Amino acid sequence: MFEPAKAALGEYMTRFFAQVLPTTKPLQAYVSRDVSKAMMWAPARMVDAADQMLGSYQRNDHDNAPSNPSDLPIIIIAMAKDYVPSSREFTRQIADREWVMLPNDPKQRLFGLRQVAGDIRAQVAIFAADEPTARSLAAQFSLFVEATGNNRFKADYTFAGMSVKWPVQLESTDIPAMAIQSEAKNLTIYAMDLSLHVSVPLFDAPKAGEPNDGKGIAGDVLDPAGYPLTTDLMITYTEARK
Repeated sequence: MFEPAKAALGEYMTRFFAQVLPTTKPLQAYVSRDVSKAMMWAPARMVDAADQMLGSYQRNDHDNAPSNPSDLPIIIIAMAKDYVPSSREFTRQIADREWVMLPNDPKQRLFGLRQVAGDIRAQVAIFAADEPTARSLAAQFSLFVEATGNNRFKADYTFAGMSVKWPVQLESTDIPAMAIQSEAKNLTIYAMDLSLHVSVPLFDAPKAGEPNDGKGIAGDVLDPAGYPLTTDLMITYTEARK
């Protein structure tokens, strides 16, 4: 259900990486990497497992060669396993089904829609062999988040073979970088916490055997039929009194 939001966060971080300026020598090599070698996803663990997160990265095979300090800096992104419904101050869940037509549906079918609205914690952990490089990445990410329009992004959901984009919003653009202690020498770690307000659309269509509009196949995932628009229409004329 929340995988599209995770993918959207990955695209958001990719946009950040494209804007990183090499203010230190290690960053000169960093910005020349492919994004897949500059950032990585961690298991659903936060900074309490920072050393394990870095160890997992360093154990990976990088270009068929052992890892070394030149593999730093690296940004590791994590999403927590916990989930909390969003506060009504931000948005609301749609628990009762609403009837909708998707604007990009050429068949103009009628579907049901409910909406989940929840908060998910994410974390951006920056690992560098020197403090100036780590601090620069943290400062540039903070600047990126502050840019107009970067307090939100959209996740791409698919229903009836159509792409539907739904919003993800950062609760705050004030994201301090916390220095994290590590047993490793010559290593600086910063952790930056994000609280994401995630809205997830839940579409439904007639099941096999249920009344439908005949514009698709009832029960089919890729091309479902819509709900019938009108079954009967009765018009009653009443003679106006003089």
